[in-house]
Amino acid sequence: MPKKIAIGNDHAGTEYKFKIMEMLQKAGYEVENFGTDTTGSVDYPDFIHPVAEAVETGQADYGIILCGSGNGAAITANKHQGIRAALCWSKELVELARRHNDANILSLPARFISAYQALEYVRTFLDTPFEGGRHERRIKKIPISR
Repeated sequence: MPKKIAIGNDHAGTEYKFKIMEMLQKAGYEVENFGTDTTGSVDYPDFIHPVAEAVETGQADYGIILCGSGNGAAITANKHQGIRAALCWSKELVELARRHNDANILSLPARFISAYQALEYVRTFLDTPFEGGRHERRIKKIPISR
């Protein structure tokens, strides 16, 4: 059964978002677009919070978020409980984010990677399993309970 992917972006990530969506849809994924579809300046939190909420509530299995540096998007998404958004700019970082951190949102720095890299990182993110074991113990310590 195809997984559902939530995707969101600001103006810096619009071009890559459309390429990622096309790749995912061709692969059989259901994609929900929360991002802007233009390159006019917007505020990234307006488009990232809905992605994090979709993953947080189980409406989406994973999220992909894009902004210029990837930092603002990752910071925003990580404000949500149960979200582990990883900012990645290399394939190795993507693999480790999934294997060791069970990252459920991939944050991409659109101004610092190529379209080819963005597509490769998304494929790697979705194809890399979480290792569990000692890593599961660690990620259970991340949420703050009050």
